[in-house]
Amino acid sequence: MRLSVDATATLFALAATAAAAAQPKALSLVSAGDTAPIPAWDVQSSAKITQDPAALSKAGAAVSSSWHHAPVSRCTVFGCLLAAGVYNDSDLFFSDHLAAIDKAQFQVPWLYRSEFTIASGAPSESGSSSSSSNNSSSSSSTYYLLETNGITSRADIYLNGQQVADKVTQSGAYGGHVYDVTSAIQSGSGKENGSAHAIVVRAYPTNYLQDFGLGFVDWNPYPPDNGTGVWRDINLRKTGAVAIESFSVVTAGTNGTVTIRATVRNLGAASVNFAAEASIFRDGGSLAASGAALSSVSSPSTQQLGRGQTTRIVLTTTVDAPAIWWPRQWGDQPLYTAQLTVSTPATTSSRSSVVKSDAATKSFGFREVTARVSSADDILFSINGKPFQVLGGGYASDVFLRWDAARFEAHARYTLDMGLNTIRLEGKMEQPELYAIADRLGLMVLPGWECCDKWEAWSYNDDLPKPVAVWSDADYVTANASMRHEAAMQQSHPSLLGFLVGSDYWPDDRATAIYTTALADAGWQAPVVASAAKAGYPKTLGPGGMKMPGPYDWVPPNYWYDITDPATVDDDVRYGAAFGFGSEQGPGGGTPTLSSLKKFLSTADLDDLWRAPNKGLYHMSTAASSFHNRTIFNTALWQRYGAPTSLDDYLLKTQMADYEATRAAFEGFAANWGLAGAASTDANSSKRPATGLVYWMLNGAWPALHWALFDYYLHPAGAYYGVKAALGTGALEHVVYDYVRQAAVLVNRSQNQTGVRMVRAELINAADGAVISNITTATKERSTVAVPNSSRTVLPIQGVSTLRDVALLRLTLLDGIAPSAGVLSRSVYWLSAAGVDTLNWDDSNWYYTPVAKYAGFQSLDKLPAANVTATRETTAAAAATNGSHSAETAIRLENHSAVPAVFVSLNLVDAEGADVTPVTWSDNYVTLFPHETRTLTVQELASALGIAGAARGIAGAARGVAVQVTGKNVAKATVTL
Repeated sequence: MRLSVDATATLFALAATAAAAAQPKALSLVSAGDTAPIPAWDVQSSAKITQDPAALSKAGAAVSSSWHHAPVSRCTVFGCLLAAGVYNDSDLFFSDHLAAIDKAQFQVPWLYRSEFTIASGAPSESGSSSSSSNNSSSSSSTYYLLETNGITSRADIYLNGQQVADKVTQSGAYGGHVYDVTSAIQSGSGKENGSAHAIVVRAYPTNYLQDFGLGFVDWNPYPPDNGTGVWRDINLRKTGAVAIESFSVVTAGTNGTVTIRATVRNLGAASVNFAAEASIFRDGGSLAASGAALSSVSSPSTQQLGRGQTTRIVLTTTVDAPAIWWPRQWGDQPLYTAQLTVSTPATTSSRSSVVKSDAATKSFGFREVTARVSSADDILFSINGKPFQVLGGGYASDVFLRWDAARFEAHARYTLDMGLNTIRLEGKMEQPELYAIADRLGLMVLPGWECCDKWEAWSYNDDLPKPVAVWSDADYVTANASMRHEAAMQQSHPSLLGFLVGSDYWPDDRATAIYTTALADAGWQAPVVASAAKAGYPKTLGPGGMKMPGPYDWVPPNYWYDITDPATVDDDVRYGAAFGFGSEQGPGGGTPTLSSLKKFLSTADLDDLWRAPNKGLYHMSTAASSFHNRTIFNTALWQRYGAPTSLDDYLLKTQMADYEATRAAFEGFAANWGLAGAASTDANSSKRPATGLVYWMLNGAWPALHWALFDYYLHPAGAYYGVKAALGTGALEHVVYDYVRQAAVLVNRSQNQTGVRMVRAELINAADGAVISNITTATKERSTVAVPNSSRTVLPIQGVSTLRDVALLRLTLLDGIAPSAGVLSRSVYWLSAAGVDTLNWDDSNWYYTPVAKYAGFQSLDKLPAANVTATRETTAAAAATNGSHSAETAIRLENHSAVPAVFVSLNLVDAEGADVTPVTWSDNYVTLFPHETRTLTVQELASALGIAGAARGIAGAARGVAVQVTGKNVAKATVTL
């Protein structure tokens, strides 16, 4: 069945849209330097429009009621139709409904149209100085610039009947341009203060292999429109005769020196004199609230610009005793704002001889990021001189490229809550707000171009369909505009870790020169990396130092540690094991819980999960992908945990498998970090320390069955809490288990935490709780002293080699050897009597390593029931969470049994029994030893994120009223709050 927009509206719409163009909205452009986005759009297929775009771009043009009104400033064609109510994403995401959309309707250009007015304020030139005057210049010296930030795949733009740009210039999803539209504004229906203006954008369809778009490769089904349209804001900016064209803030490391660099242009018809002034304010917020400038500097004298000329401004100043910006795990995130103002002589009598012509601000921080590539071709990043182990995930934009700042902040907070420190943006560089949020929260960001489409259409790319659509001269022009725009947008943000100019393949020499020149011109202050793989590199950049050998699907926990023989520490021998820098790898994982699954899977789909374990599934990767089914994951689950007896049993086992797999991946890299990223004399160190892991992936672009550490509905489950356990459940010091060496490894991810520590290892039978071994570092008379930014083996575990059945290992880190020593971290592992899984390394491929013999945990199905009580312990009306406040509740779990309570999970629900999201638990999916008590806290993030009501994938204002408790051998219970 193929559905058009009109037919699909009946099946999927909230309400069919048949409204005429909305009333014009006012753009507030009062002062020179003011910028405002086109606030809303009406969209329609060019196949249904007979009028010429130029005629449509006149205010008051006759527009039929067939246009769809999207009350948002930025949306792809399909995103606009969603915003207009033509489609409903809950219906589209359900089962395979998205496949029913007729994609042919998006193979023609679509038109965007908007009418607006300009609220300008009374013209005036008064002002006491170039920096303090906030009044507009006279209308005779007022100019307007139209700023695009990328339109997919290319576009023609019309304003007030005039063509502003064509599809040759306005090309590429990241091709940002600035157009002088003064004549179009002033010759339109009117000028300012209430007169209507109209803009039309004709967006051309996107082919991922032919155009510079935002593709999803095999991550998920493609959006029906391939992301075509105005996915980023189009802004109108008001200036005087001298306009700021580019603006960068460069800091000399952390010593307080700030250099403001800008290019300015004379938009007028005559020569003009101008002066420039820059000021630095603390905290990066409202300048009015920032108080007096910490530092200011002015150009030594006025300069003259001829008609149409540009010139470069360089102003340098110093901030005394600057506050240093750190990633979240190491310190605070102080931010500053740089303000640049250019002024020109007043043309009429006024209180001042100058008037502000343009102004711009940028937020920045004092930090320094460097990188070096070792002789083994492994990259090591450092921040403010400290070696920095990258632990992160690959971020995915919404499949329809819809941006929601609160939703992204939830993603960012989840990332930090797990203990991760970085997100990678492979061609999904989103909106400017992303970087501002990352700056504020202390989350590192690694952006770069994407793989597997036009962005890497090189003659030497063997992975693209033949013939490869290699770049034309025009493509290099688009690439130049794209790199310059993204560099300018990102450059000043302290959260930037670097830029990947290639992903799976490296750029050719011509593209490399374009990229590096654009980055240098923008004042880029972070490493530029050739690619995320080791396929090759341009000579001017050298090796990128990152590996991409997989895995992308399930592998057992010992995979990451199986490098005891130095000869195996090789990319072609042990592939993605924990050494070097893995740019995108992981054991798949990320199965949602039943409450989330029911939102997007039919009853038949749910049955397929466990009754048809090898079946291709629409909510996995695309049908052409190696990851369209769950065969590898399910085979391991059946062999290791036993054949599921029901959907509930299957899902519980998937959560255990996900938890075990994601934890081991990050623990492996944390354990093999060594001494501050350098080779160590420790037994588990090598010449190739584990310098970074970017998990594939952090989140899904839509409701997916794999490749996500939390689901689309922001409900964390086994994969999430496996990572959180791997990285200390909030503690920077913790202990992990090396599956191959059967030993405890002390990990210290702090910069300053030290002192005597004690590690306790307790091994018990899962079936009856009988103690197998109980040993501490004090018992072994070992000196265990915490060393910042390091990892080292501290304690061999006794009894693992002689297990008779499944055993549970509890590792506890104490902050001293005294009986009163506090617990710094605690983690529990389940171990098989059959030993670790036997890997068949010789048969490895790019996405997984086969298992010849599996570990066995089937006896967990026969565990005696544990008697666990859950009670509400305390409530705080507000508790700090990453600098904001949110409601906090504490739940006390007590195991009254002589047997362990395995894999106990807690879920916060509202009055309707629905999941409350976003939330963070201090720990979850925990295993309690006999007679053990633990208190876990949960924080609701909705209020901290400013979510007043239900939003996409967020429960919103719904408050938790109960906690559901369940476990492997624990009866279901509910705690009323």
